[in-house]
Amino acid sequence: MSPDSKYILAIESSCDDTSAAILENTKVLSNIVARQEIHEEYGGVVPELASRAHQQNIVPVVDIALKKANITKDMLSAIAFTQGPGLMGSLLVGGSFAKSLALALNIPLIAVNHMQAHILAHFIDEAEYDKPDFPFLALTISGGHTQIVQVNSFFEFKILGETTDDAVGEAFDKTAKILGFSYPGGPFIDKYAQKGNPKAYTFTKPKVEGLDFSFSGLKTQILYFIQKKTQENPNFIEENKADICASIQYTIIRILMDKLQVAVLQTGIKQIAIGGGVSANSGIRKALKETEKKYGWKTFIPKFEYTTDNAAMIGIVGYYKFMESFFSDSSVVSKARIEL
Repeated sequence: MSPDSKYILAIESSCDDTSAAILENTKVLSNIVARQEIHEEYGGVVPELASRAHQQNIVPVVDIALKKANITKDMLSAIAFTQGPGLMGSLLVGGSFAKSLALALNIPLIAVNHMQAHILAHFIDEAEYDKPDFPFLALTISGGHTQIVQVNSFFEFKILGETTDDAVGEAFDKTAKILGFSYPGGPFIDKYAQKGNPKAYTFTKPKVEGLDFSFSGLKTQILYFIQKKTQENPNFIEENKADICASIQYTIIRILMDKLQVAVLQTGIKQIAIGGGVSANSGIRKALKETEKKYGWKTFIPKFEYTTDNAAMIGIVGYYKFMESFFSDSSVVSKARIEL
């Protein structure tokens, strides 16, 4: 352990995963995630249950992160936490814990924007993963967000387009619910899509100007399609599950890739980085690699464990903020909505 090392404890509690990580500069020493399975029976995240589970999980998760990293709390240089966006009750648990521990240890507190963290997760030190150069385009795709962002530096972001209604993760989960899959349904669509014909059924892509997205109309279109087909054949979903999922996924991917192509043409930037939970989707990853070859782009896909909500991505932002002395005081407030 170098005397120049900065040790950042990062805490992520924006939704239903309680996560703590320890970073030594840009290297992850531990990244612990406690998942909440209780929401599956409700078909979605229940905010009150999420915040209660965070209260139960946060102390043991931080303790495990410190032990796995083989450091003590007295060696910490700063504590970074998710300020927002997210579920207010969940954010408050992580924020309150971070404030209290930073105060007790008399070390800096660093507030982090969750969406910036998804983008900057690409700068975590991983031997087999390249880092993008500035400027680059980031496609952030998650359960709550869908954005194309021009990233000019670690702290300069420009939103070029975003969803006007549902996020792409919602589109996957809500259409999965229509098909009768349990929550979260997105991974089920991805799983069955790999065995199906992506052109078996045609869904109309929404016409949205510029680089903005819309997925609510597609969701409604799929609902009416399934209702009509199941009236004709009650076993339609079960008999055609793979083709239905492949067709839905193909349509969503084409929406994303078409907008990215426009963004590249408008900006002249050919470096593309994806982030957020939906970037774990195998179809999106494959499409991005195919587009890279076709158009000469340079694409960056993060390590799988850094795609879904995790504290390591909070920690990398915390490190770069620490190096610039971008600290917060105890008056900083958690925010359910916060600008990028």
